[in-house]
Amino acid sequence: MAIPGNLLSPTTESVDPNTSGWAAKLNCTLTKGTGGRNGDGCLVVKSVAAGEMQARTVSSYPITAGTVYYAFADAAGVSTERIGIRWLSATGTEVAVSWSLTTLTASSSWHRVSLAAVAPAGATQAQVLLSSTEAGATVNHYWENVYLGLPLRTTGNLLPFNTESSELDATGWTTVVNATISRQVPVVSWAVTNYTAGGHTLAMTAVAAGNASILAVDRPTVTPGQEYLAYAYLQPPVVTAQAWIELRFYDSLGNQVQATRSTLAPPTPATGMYRQRVSAKAPANAATCSVAVGLDGASAGQVLRLETVVIMSAPAVQAGTVLPYADATIEQGVAGWTVASGVAAITRSSPWGSAAIDGSYSMRVSSSTATTSVLRSARVPVTAGVNWRALVHAGADVLTWTSVTVRVRWYDAANVDLGASTGTAYALPTTSWYALASDAVAPANATQAAVEVVVVASAASSVLFVDKVALWQVLPLTDVTANSDGGYATLTLRELPVDGEVTVYRVAQDGTRTLVRGAGGLIDRQILTSDLLVVEDHEAPMGVPVYYWIEVYDVSGSRSTRSSSTITLTLDVNEAWLKDPGNPQRNVRVLVQTAPDWQRSIEQSRHVVRGRRNAVVLSGKRQGLEGELSVWTRSDDERRALHQLLDSGSTLLWQAAPGMGVADMYVSVGQITEGRVSRLAQEVWRAWSLPITEQDMPVTVGVSGAAGRTWQDVLVEFATWNDLMSTYATWEDVFLDRRG
Repeated sequence: MAIPGNLLSPTTESVDPNTSGWAAKLNCTLTKGTGGRNGDGCLVVKSVAAGEMQARTVSSYPITAGTVYYAFADAAGVSTERIGIRWLSATGTEVAVSWSLTTLTASSSWHRVSLAAVAPAGATQAQVLLSSTEAGATVNHYWENVYLGLPLRTTGNLLPFNTESSELDATGWTTVVNATISRQVPVVSWAVTNYTAGGHTLAMTAVAAGNASILAVDRPTVTPGQEYLAYAYLQPPVVTAQAWIELRFYDSLGNQVQATRSTLAPPTPATGMYRQRVSAKAPANAATCSVAVGLDGASAGQVLRLETVVIMSAPAVQAGTVLPYADATIEQGVAGWTVASGVAAITRSSPWGSAAIDGSYSMRVSSSTATTSVLRSARVPVTAGVNWRALVHAGADVLTWTSVTVRVRWYDAANVDLGASTGTAYALPTTSWYALASDAVAPANATQAAVEVVVVASAASSVLFVDKVALWQVLPLTDVTANSDGGYATLTLRELPVDGEVTVYRVAQDGTRTLVRGAGGLIDRQILTSDLLVVEDHEAPMGVPVYYWIEVYDVSGSRSTRSSSTITLTLDVNEAWLKDPGNPQRNVRVLVQTAPDWQRSIEQSRHVVRGRRNAVVLSGKRQGLEGELSVWTRSDDERRALHQLLDSGSTLLWQAAPGMGVADMYVSVGQITEGRVSRLAQEVWRAWSLPITEQDMPVTVGVSGAAGRTWQDVLVEFATWNDLMSTYATWEDVFLDRRG
């Protein structure tokens, strides 16, 4: 899969199917190797003699001076390496070269190298440089998965790119106590598609024995009462040094008003990168936030490295859940969970990654005797009179549990206990993880609820793990609404299996099924990254009833089906929709002047045979419909919108109301004519002649969208409106993050 936003071609990026995107620059020859990660191919750079060797991209890529660019690659070899960006002028003259730091050690396993740099004045083009220094001749170094483009950052991160990644420098951080700050490039084998993880890590070094910590300089704004999540990949020096991450909130004067800490329990030996999370609600007087990391009990000279530092709104482990993130995931401790009765003890699991279904930890429940215990979450607000569903993921360490019951306990506004729901009891047949659900209707006067887990141990020293707990109001699994003013239907699918797959069909009156379009193209066995999927179907027909048929596949491949209710989109008989399937924000509703008179061309050759009365005509297949559609726009806004729709030259969808003698049709539009309808200069109506040719449905086009991007992402990256205006040509470019 191509890296999003890469200026390099897929062949240059993945070295598949050949090395045509690369050229030798210094002391090397190039060949194609196998065993790559992004496709099988990889670039083999072989030294001609001892010393540094360099390879470069064949092409030079257009860039804008003063803009930050990012480059990374995965490398493997017997020597250390670095990556660079070579800046060129318009005439191809080298202006400067920006280099990353060199990796700390060599490794024959794939690992990441990267850098970010500001394009210098006078630079208009850039090349990627790959460099390593070999001890002798005929030594191979391997490269793969190469990127050059704008910085890649975590969507929704309140921190800017350099604070998240430290790829430019270490200025996003400041010392709090007993520490110095630098950057290092250790050998880390990130997943091939983890594009936000780079080679540079921020390194905090303890100056003397004792506690040491550093703090992010940025103070992004927060909303009081909103829950936030911070996380970072931490690499502690030794298992005995306690590494931690802390989410801090500040008031409008800059005074710290709250700090929530989460400690890392790393495996032994602690040699890798471990993502540690911490979450908290912003207090009532909070105005900004930041993140701190540190070591407790460090020795002088010990180093804590961190990568991919993020602060964001806390995501819901299940769509609509009202449980706080900390209570749901047990990432920083047992949060609001208590033992309401019984002998059970609850702690966070240890070490990192030993037992978890979401994140890296779970709640470890241990019972010293064969008795019943009741575990209870923190109280959360609920609505009375509606159905609520509690979901708990549980896994037995050993099969010494008679049953696990999930239920909900209700409270009124005065905190009076209204009793618990009946609950649902489960037996755990194996030591695997199981999703245990229970439904209950909140009593009439209930305003609060807590999830309860009743565990019955059948033997002493029983251990159970609990994770990914949710409580949400039960809504229809499948919901569909008609948005006739916008010309589309909205399909909402809930409680889908994360990491499973889904296929969505639109079903017409005659039973014909058509795949519905999503961000990745037609939704056919699309991988699910969330339990909630909302699809806007901008290709739904006008004036005829349709419904949706959904096929859901869980991670084991088991198939289930759903169907929606029937909806009908309405459209005035005098109007028509012109739509861009890949960019529905450009869709325009126009007034029809004249429908086309159709022609269907055909390729023919006519041969006259001597002595025969009739010529011999050889024909190809008759082509699709061709004609001229005449429409009116009725305002300057409509006129500008139609121009924007037609500018791309993409295949469009033309939709008319039923009974007008034309079916929905995909068309390409030729040379257009925009004419005035009168001699009055102030007249805003325009008459358009659109030559159209019938096309096949585009099957690979996906729906462009913000992909989680919000105004907060824009605010993080751009300080002023002038910065925004010099980067994007249109508001649509801002929406799609399509930079000039």
